[in-house]
Amino acid sequence: MGRHRNPRSARTARQIGAAASVLVLLGVGFYGYRAVSVPRCSGTVQLSIAAAAEIAPAITSAVSAWKDTEAATAGNRCIAVVVRVADSADVASAIAATKGKTLSGLGNVSGTVVIPDVWIPDSSLWLRRLRAASEGSVPLDPPSIARSPVVLAAPEPVAVSLGWPNAKVTWSDVLSKVKSDTALHIGIVDPARDAAGLASLVTLTGAGGSGTPDGGSAASGGGEMSGASGTGTSTGAGGVASGTSAEARAAVVGALRALAGGRSLVRDDLLRRFPTGTDPTSLASSLSFAPLPEHAVVSYDAAQPPVPIVGIPVLPNPAALDYPYTVLSTTNDVKVEAAAALRTALAGVGFRDRLADSGLRASDGTVGPNFASKPVVSVDPGTQASLPDGWTADHALAAWSTITASSRMLAILDISGSMLETVPTADGATRMTVTIEAARQGLALFDDSWAVGLWTFSTELDGETDYRELAPIGPLTTQRDALNQALSGITPKRAGDTGLYDTLLAAYQAVQSGWDPGRVNSIVLLTDGENYDENGISLDQLVERLKELMDPKKPIQVILLGIGTGTNEASMRRITDVTGGGVFIAEDPAKVGTIFLQAIALRSTSIGG
Repeated sequence: MGRHRNPRSARTARQIGAAASVLVLLGVGFYGYRAVSVPRCSGTVQLSIAAAAEIAPAITSAVSAWKDTEAATAGNRCIAVVVRVADSADVASAIAATKGKTLSGLGNVSGTVVIPDVWIPDSSLWLRRLRAASEGSVPLDPPSIARSPVVLAAPEPVAVSLGWPNAKVTWSDVLSKVKSDTALHIGIVDPARDAAGLASLVTLTGAGGSGTPDGGSAASGGGEMSGASGTGTSTGAGGVASGTSAEARAAVVGALRALAGGRSLVRDDLLRRFPTGTDPTSLASSLSFAPLPEHAVVSYDAAQPPVPIVGIPVLPNPAALDYPYTVLSTTNDVKVEAAAALRTALAGVGFRDRLADSGLRASDGTVGPNFASKPVVSVDPGTQASLPDGWTADHALAAWSTITASSRMLAILDISGSMLETVPTADGATRMTVTIEAARQGLALFDDSWAVGLWTFSTELDGETDYRELAPIGPLTTQRDALNQALSGITPKRAGDTGLYDTLLAAYQAVQSGWDPGRVNSIVLLTDGENYDENGISLDQLVERLKELMDPKKPIQVILLGIGTGTNEASMRRITDVTGGGVFIAEDPAKVGTIFLQAIALRSTSIGG
């Protein structure tokens, strides 16, 4: 991005803004035209299109030209097209809801969101997240009709300080500069709702790659999702998570915390934080860097702001936005035919030039001659990361949730004798060892706004009491070191059994007694077995007591994480059906660290009744 302005670029902002009010009732005018001019039309098939705001003007223009052609028919019917702007996150939520699922970070969808016949979100990431939540809920990898690389947006004076436009810039370069210079600030749009933010988050956390699911499952009130192999702690050259595992974790934590401090819920809010003046005070108090799609940079500069922003290709390049043409009405043959006919109109040089008016590239990465501003020519499909799969995206979001959602949590670790069993897939480490390491990794992600306590349990740890408090729930500002020391001292009770139900009841009462309205209150319990305690309460007794204790105005999320194949998922579900929360099973104990992060991410974002 340079200072060059194309006079036609001013149209970009107007087109995108106008798109928000366009319910292109092309169907009405189109039907009248076809009924008179083409008597062979036996009727009309209406095709509804929901498209991301930035691509809607190009689609509207293409449909307007196409509706008067012979190609705009299906099954001897004229095709009437209604195009509407729809937020990709909202449509994804609506689709998930039809399967009884929710997507991490999105919550429940508004009842006004309508699922279209054809959906054109900004990224196939939405489709992959949906398929991870419910396989088959959306088509697999439909064709792309446009492209927008994800770049690092920065005010031009700040970009120059990084060596732009000549120097190659890595994420490590940027984060090191932000860390060392208090006048520089990095931000991101909430990656749970923004595909460019999520693609960048995956790159930053080193979670890129195939992430093929195996060996684990997770279930919550919203349904099931897969666990996966690997920890994703290396991004390769230029990434933030290279080096030793400890260094990698520290780098990831630092990157996430830097981004979390400058996050915005919506893109417009983030853009408003860029500087309005070139003086040092304005630059130092404003946003310095943010991962954004190229089209957003083009649109921002089209308004001729006092300080233009530029798009810096940053290594490793996040996956580009790819605008998949997603046919959802697959059971209506006439609509499928109509959608296929329209797809042909959204291709070729003519559509590429329409995309250029909005700062978008064609699906192959090329740009039309009327592209609204100088494109980031060094970014091309061959240099960008491939789209992560749904599990990888969920893993990155789990780490993000752990960083951004303050919590008051009681962590409880099983120290029964079975925790001494070795884990072949973890180089022979014991279940206890991999569980403690998972707890350490989680603790490293929690910032000082958290309050955390630690218990262990087996049977008869203290007289007839099955649990032991190693650290009361307290702020990490004062007891982070104490928690790490307590973890180091944990040793399984070789002959101990699993006093699960007595421990859970006592834990619920303890968390409830100090319930904090300003935090997410939760219990996270990790165990490798079923309840076995001859002197303890039964499952029925536990469930009844929890029903008596539960206060909807003071919710407590209970997260139960099973390690290995010896747990009883059905019994665990009976508990969380009462309390809220969820059940996660790491069938391969080596995966417990990954599943632990997913479990933390499940915590409700509601902090009060």
